[in-house]
Amino acid sequence: MKSEEKLLRMKELSKILKEASEAYYAKDCEIMSNYEYDALYDELVRLEEETGIVLAGSPTTTVGYEAVDELPKERHQSPMLSLGKTKDREELASWLNGKEGVLSWKLDGLTVVLTYSNGQLIKAVTRGNGEIGEVITNNAKTFVNLPLSIGFKGDLVIRGEAVITYSDFEKINSTITDEELKYKNPRNLCSGSVRQLNNEITAKRSVRLFAFTLVSATENGVELNFDNSILKSFEFLKNQGFEVVEHYLVTPETIVDKIGEFEKKILTYDVPSDGLVLAYEDIAYGASLGRTAKFPRHSIAFKWSDEIKETCLREVEWSASRTGLINPVAIFDPVELEGTTVSRASVHNVSIVEELKLGIGDKITVYKANMIIPQIAENLTKSGTLEIPCVCPVCGGKTEIKAVSEAKSLYCTNPDCAAKQIKSFTQFVSRNAMNIEGLSEATLEKLIDLGFIKEYADIFNLERFKGEIAKLEGLGEKSCQNLLDSVETARNTTLHQVIFSVGIPNVGVANAKLLCREYDYDFEKIFAASVEELSAIDHIGEVIAGSIYDFLHDAKNEAELRKLLSEVNLQKPEIDESAQNMAGLVFVITGSLNHFENRDALKAIIESKGGKVTGSVTSKTNALINNDVTSNSSKNKKAKELGVEIISEDDFMERYSITI
Repeated sequence: MKSEEKLLRMKELSKILKEASEAYYAKDCEIMSNYEYDALYDELVRLEEETGIVLAGSPTTTVGYEAVDELPKERHQSPMLSLGKTKDREELASWLNGKEGVLSWKLDGLTVVLTYSNGQLIKAVTRGNGEIGEVITNNAKTFVNLPLSIGFKGDLVIRGEAVITYSDFEKINSTITDEELKYKNPRNLCSGSVRQLNNEITAKRSVRLFAFTLVSATENGVELNFDNSILKSFEFLKNQGFEVVEHYLVTPETIVDKIGEFEKKILTYDVPSDGLVLAYEDIAYGASLGRTAKFPRHSIAFKWSDEIKETCLREVEWSASRTGLINPVAIFDPVELEGTTVSRASVHNVSIVEELKLGIGDKITVYKANMIIPQIAENLTKSGTLEIPCVCPVCGGKTEIKAVSEAKSLYCTNPDCAAKQIKSFTQFVSRNAMNIEGLSEATLEKLIDLGFIKEYADIFNLERFKGEIAKLEGLGEKSCQNLLDSVETARNTTLHQVIFSVGIPNVGVANAKLLCREYDYDFEKIFAASVEELSAIDHIGEVIAGSIYDFLHDAKNEAELRKLLSEVNLQKPEIDESAQNMAGLVFVITGSLNHFENRDALKAIIESKGGKVTGSVTSKTNALINNDVTSNSSKNKKAKELGVEIISEDDFMERYSITI
């Protein structure tokens, strides 16, 4: 390859890798497999070495992806570099150069820098792009195993990996009935959880932190050196209450055997890991080695050599979801990988299908990402003959390809697709809608397939099929009766719950409440309102008003909604006019709360007194409620720019005479 061709290829690789990195780190979306990413990355490294050229912004010189705008940003005191890596076990023995090393897991989560002062956690910042990270202090305080106070009263800075275990990941996914809404893997779930604006969400995700580096510890102006030993620094962290990454002292003679022990353990290890890290036990020696242009020399990463098997692609199954998304799943001749037999692997989306140039009968190689998740590594044939379905496998409706988060995906366009129907009914029975317990997605699917449920009103007539329902697998007479009792309880509801439950586009719980309050909880008044009248309601606007009007005046929707209303008993919320001391006021709530269980509880109080709660600060906002009044959060900055008052939770309660 000529120099000009190499340079063009380097630019092409840089662009592809940046797009994949952005999708993975910033959007939690995977547009190529880890195997393919590593191969392209290694090709770029090789070309850079051959040419001696490193282009500005090359993925080989950057770490992760830039911090998102929603969280405050902060520059790290020193850059957080990636590690050089190898898959050669003997190379690690040689790398030690006769020295002792510390071998530990390389965990697959989100790196966080924690700062303690006078025994208290004062700051937590994500790795971000290695130069600038996101401040997530309030979220870190909810990590299940992180000490908020420690015995050491000096200044301490450590680095750790925030992770969600496989078992906790499965528990969280098991509570989500819609397959399309389930999380893809623990790493993506952890990344999204740690970077939430509302730390109440983080607290529900069982995030754990494993310390892997003690950056600095200073007491009375003197920096501690722990006898120049990584092991002793780890022991110090353990004594402060930190959970430290599993680690062992190794020598050039013992390291290969120790890697073998880790290899056996990863098959049942509950914490996501994508390799190992080897560091010199002698801290000063490691520091004296300095760094290359890209990596520090004190540590090196070991990536597992994936067990790759060749097989034949026999079929691609297109699986329709509740949102209309149709996912491709590769089915191939069974092969043994990492001790188990596999014959299926998700291909994720149309972009990856096209990238792999798949065709039925192609010779493909497969592996397990991180020794766990089956993936296609490479297509040896590259026939590119696989046809993308032009009709939905569930309803036969027309399909179309849409680009979402940089990746092309296949969707069903039929609004009456059975898969979408189940999604609609799932929302209808959910907690914030009609709140009908016992109607899981699986049960709904059975009742829809049997023809017992065709529209929303049918749910309130399931008593007719009591005998048949009681005989369904997984139910029985007691469960059936509990379900019917829950249906009867749900008959007594409010108009805003009905409005939200039927899935009007752009209308969530808050907008449903606004709409109903504006028209005194009278459906006929809402139905008679024009788009102009609806858009005049505060926080509704023309787009949402159009969605409401179009939905209600669609003949099919109107008939179904009126039939549903005939089955329920609408209860108008009682409003104490004398207590409406927040009428016409608009609030935004941010940060953690001290007196209320969560933001929904505070929001309910505000709405009960005539106020409104929105998600963003605008010129119409009367006050931003934030216990950290002096913070530099994006909402605080916006409030200051617009002259919106920022008040604490205590100030709010005192001003409006609220007691709980």
